[in-house]
Amino acid sequence: MKLKDYNIILASNSPRRKELLRGLDLDFEVRVLPDVSENHPDSLDAADIPLYVSREKAEAYKDTLRPHDLLLTADTMVILGSEALGKPKDDDDARRMLHALSGKSHQVVTGVTITSTKVQRSFAVSTDVTFKQLNDKEIDYYVDNYHPLDKAGAYGIQEWIGYVGVTGLRGSYFNVMGLPVQRIWDELNAFVNQ
Repeated sequence: MKLKDYNIILASNSPRRKELLRGLDLDFEVRVLPDVSENHPDSLDAADIPLYVSREKAEAYKDTLRPHDLLLTADTMVILGSEALGKPKDDDDARRMLHALSGKSHQVVTGVTITSTKVQRSFAVSTDVTFKQLNDKEIDYYVDNYHPLDKAGAYGIQEWIGYVGVTGLRGSYFNVMGLPVQRIWDELNAFVNQ
């Protein structure tokens, strides 16, 4: 069976994830269930949270899947040292996160789970990102004009802050945007050919 014979379902309302998956020239539908938990045990290491959450999201959809459905769930987290930076709760929290990331390197980890009615595969991709020392004016401008409350670590690398602030990147740029599409392409093809 070929990938085109499957009904690919993206379980995300993220405009960035939709755009990235469209870039693979795959037909897919978006299916979002209300109130899917993104909680995780406090005992998890920060880098393990995205994989755990992507699996939990997949679990919420399992009963809705039909044969030939392939469900994609994902979760992205910014990791600074041992601290997981999710989505900021307000503008002040966004400023706090950006100050913490300023002048340092951090990791962006995306956990992805591909689920069918018979099989499930999960993987995580990590990218190292380095920011220059950001000043208050730059941070305020970004928070005021780009409203980064829906982004892990309070920033979108594809937005203004990425243009002026990112000085280094090792790994997948698209992973930092929220979906490691190159790895997803390989994993989807391996999934249907197993």
